[in-house]
Amino acid sequence: MAKDHGETDFDRELNDLPAELRWREWMRRIEAVLFASASPVPSKDLARVVGQGVSVELLIEDLAADLEGRSFEVAKVASGWMLRTRPSYAPAIRTAADVGEQTLDLREFDVAVLAAIAYHQPVTRDGLKDIFGKEISRDLIGRLHARGLIGAGPRSPRRGAPYTYVTTDQFLMAFDLETLQDLPDGEQLEDVGFINSQA
Repeated sequence: MAKDHGETDFDRELNDLPAELRWREWMRRIEAVLFASASPVPSKDLARVVGQGVSVELLIEDLAADLEGRSFEVAKVASGWMLRTRPSYAPAIRTAADVGEQTLDLREFDVAVLAAIAYHQPVTRDGLKDIFGKEISRDLIGRLHARGLIGAGPRSPRRGAPYTYVTTDQFLMAFDLETLQDLPDGEQLEDVGFINSQA
């Protein structure tokens, strides 16, 4: 009889190992899961590969310390954890590998519209028109959507129920944000010249 998908021989507890080796094995399991995943892995999913009641956060702290001095690190991004290359190695990667398709390569106005969506979501194209004082093209919205930076939000309760737009986990990953609460506030944006306080 075939085993049910929920049934497994996977040993989470590792009771046959001494405590120190058990902890190290749990760290390696988390590292393997993060290495194999192209997107952030939530803590609840990582908890499936370690013993019951074991702190995933403490394991990740130890894994981060173990990776100190390596070219990659563990980072909390969007709704979970991921392994990523340390920023100081970006020039080496760009020199050696064809990563052109992976870069955002957004126009300045695209970034401004993306920021407006991030700060005002869910927002309609009319809402964006109010912010910028001009029509926002479907092509621009399409470019941001094609890169996975925005998605469809709830339909607006206004007449015609227009579509709204929201940012995605890909947006959080691209801009190295854990949550939308990590977006800079208005004062920080003024300090770096992104917005004009006189506007």
